[in-house]
Amino acid sequence: MSFPDNIKRPTLLLDEQKCRKNIQLMAEKARNSHLIFRPHFKSHQSVAIGEWFREEGVKSITVSSVGMAHYFAEAGWNDITIAFPVNQREIHEIDHLASQVHLNLLVSSLPSLRALSENLTNPAGIFIEIDTGYHRSGLTVEDADLIKLLVEACNGDRLLSFSGFLSHFGESYHALNVQEIKQVYDHGVRELYQIRAFHQGGVNGIISVGDTPSCSVLDLFPGVDEIRPGNFVFYDVMQLYSRACKTDQIALCLAVPVVDINPSRDEAVVYGGAIHLSKERIFMDGEEMFGLVVHLTDEGWSDPLEGCLVTQLSQEHGVLRLDTTTLKSLQPGSLIGILPVHACLTADAMKRYTTLDGNTVSMFSGIK
Repeated sequence: MSFPDNIKRPTLLLDEQKCRKNIQLMAEKARNSHLIFRPHFKSHQSVAIGEWFREEGVKSITVSSVGMAHYFAEAGWNDITIAFPVNQREIHEIDHLASQVHLNLLVSSLPSLRALSENLTNPAGIFIEIDTGYHRSGLTVEDADLIKLLVEACNGDRLLSFSGFLSHFGESYHALNVQEIKQVYDHGVRELYQIRAFHQGGVNGIISVGDTPSCSVLDLFPGVDEIRPGNFVFYDVMQLYSRACKTDQIALCLAVPVVDINPSRDEAVVYGGAIHLSKERIFMDGEEMFGLVVHLTDEGWSDPLEGCLVTQLSQEHGVLRLDTTTLKSLQPGSLIGILPVHACLTADAMKRYTTLDGNTVSMFSGIK
């Protein structure tokens, strides 16, 4: 019996060999560029997968929540950056965590920094978040005076220390090609250096950036001290479409049962919807799509099938548009695979992985 024969419902398949290779390549790139490699563990959220990073010499990690930081601290990780703006309502949990590990926090306002200064009883590093174009959170080059006040407040505090400037070049995920990714990186680094120059050498902190597209396509990282990519551990259709990865680097596939066939519309309906894949989508050649379709094999899955797309998602339903040959090969009860648009959201939705040899890999399921 092959491993697909045991699948009864939507199952997130993990190709361990591909995943380990992705980790190895990024760790090697960081070493060759003499960078601090602090991968973002929110992509996989798994202690077991975290051990594969340890095997590549990784000692410092990034997470996206206090709860996730505790999860990995309990697994022995003791150098953690929470790359999410400080939530003052969790200040006591943050302080407890700071008593256990070397902790870096993210701020972009004086009220948050004051709250940390007034309430923490344990030391913590402070990164100032800089927005270079993603426009989600953080300060910009126009906020130079406020940034200066934050740096000075850190330097004058008994427990807080200035770690550096941190940015996420999130707009790179919308790039259409390698050149656009490189342009995002160059623009972001220029703005970070402009901010650092404003302080005229009085700043000892590092410059930390973290996005999978630029970390994947660049070989050299001028002006940067630390990289924090996360999605590269799995890659996905979004990265494939922007040329940040190749098809054989995508390490996750959602196996889904076929529940209905509509030959007149060249469609199959599968048990696998938004609660499994998320509703993350991209536009490919002007058409909205939610994933690429693959055949499952005893060794994993095939390359994406030409012209076969996930065109519609509701809560549990997925609608696949298929070519004639693929459609005729399926019937209710068949199994087929979907490469997700955004692997991180799919992993978070599914809460566990099944390796190609049938083992279950668990992940963080606590409070995000």
